[in-house]
This record gives sequence, C-alpha cells and structure tokens, in this order.
Amino acid sequence: MLELKNISFSADGKQILRNINLTIDDAKFVVITGPNGGGKSTLAKVIAGIITPDSGQILLDGQDITDWSITERARAGVSFAFQQPVRFKGVTVKDLITLASGRDLSTAAACDYLAEVGLCAKDYIDREVNASLSGGELKRIEIATVMARKTKLTLFDEPEAGIDLWSFKNLIDVFEKMHDEIQASILIISHQERILNIADQVVVISGGEISQIGTKEEVLPGLFGIDTGCRYFQGGNA
Repeated sequence: MLELKNISFSADGKQILRNINLTIDDAKFVVITGPNGGGKSTLAKVIAGIITPDSGQILLDGQDITDWSITERARAGVSFAFQQPVRFKGVTVKDLITLASGRDLSTAAACDYLAEVGLCAKDYIDREVNASLSGGELKRIEIATVMARKTKLTLFDEPEAGIDLWSFKNLIDVFEKMHDEIQASILIISHQERILNIADQVVVISGGEISQIGTKEEVLPGLFGIDTGCRYFQGGNA
C-alpha cells in the first residue's frame, strides 16, 4: 500500500502540489487525470523519488520512503515508466529486459515480453536501445521491461504518448493483463478515456490539489459530460 500524507512541492516560486493526501491499496489500478499543468506528472516524480517534496510523507507498506533515492525505491518494488523513454547506447533490448527482470533471462523469455507489447521479437531483441528506435517503439520496449520487473507498484506517465491507434489498443490489453496476472498496484497518469475506463479508481488533480477521487462510474460522467467535457484537459505541462 502506498500512502501520501500532506505532500507539497514548489518550484521557481510556484506551488505545484498542495497538501496531497492519497492512499493506493494493493493490487489496485489507479489513474490520475486532470488539466495539463495541474501537477500530475510532478506527483508521479515525487512518488518515484525523482523529486523530493518540500513537506509531507510517502509511506510504502507503512515504511517512510520520503527521503529514499530512486534506486532504493526501485529495490523496494517501485517502477517508473517515463513519458519520454530513456535511450541507452550500446545496450541491446535483450540486455535491458534481462536487467529489468533481475534474473538470467533466456532469449525466448525476453522475446515473450516483446510479443506482449506487440513487437516482433526477432526484429528487436538484438537492437540497441538508441536513436534508431522511434518514440513508439521505445515506449513499448519500456513497458516490456516494466512487465519483466513485476514490481509491487508501477507508475506510468502518459504511456499513450507517441503510440499509434493500433498500438494504443494493445496497450490497453497490456495494462489489463498486468492488472489481472501480476496482482500489483498500477498508477497511470493519463487523460485518455479508454485508460480511465479500465481503472478501479480515478483521481482528479487540478491546481496542485486533489479535486475528486472515486470509481470511474462516479468520476467520469463529470469529466466527459456536456457541461464539463475538456475542462480538465487544457493548459501547460506539470
């Protein structure tokens, strides 16, 4: 279980997060949505350990991890998939998936993870994770590495970015399979309705504060209704 208690964060004189309180239970699929600039991605980076909050506590299974590094959180079972995946010159796709799994992974097993995200394994398994890969290819390879890790909490920051429509449908299938098979918590930053529709819980952040928490049945009508549709999805990045 992940608990955020009174999390606040400021940058360049602007308060981006204000007293965020949120609990994510084990094996839950949670989507955080809201306007660009509302604080969604910042909150994901705070949870992952990329950013240290100005105040508040982060608890993982009751243990205070607020001051833990990214590496310490990763060892404790927290994975983070970036909005723009990182490139690794000289590292092959198989190397990356094997490293993520934490075990001596066979080529066949690594290929299985690539197949899960819709990539033809023979075309990618020995390629370097570098500039020769498109953004969409990198995104799917990153998701394959996250699946290989099988951590207790996985964070995705706008995983749909750079994904074509065909791949997006596969992405939804991957998330549903992760949720069903790994039985771990998944936290996704997104404003895509199809991702919101498979969530156990939807959290709306606006102006650095949580404005609503509930099931998709409780939250989505207000987000996509005639009166409020698109209201949450305008502005800059944060």
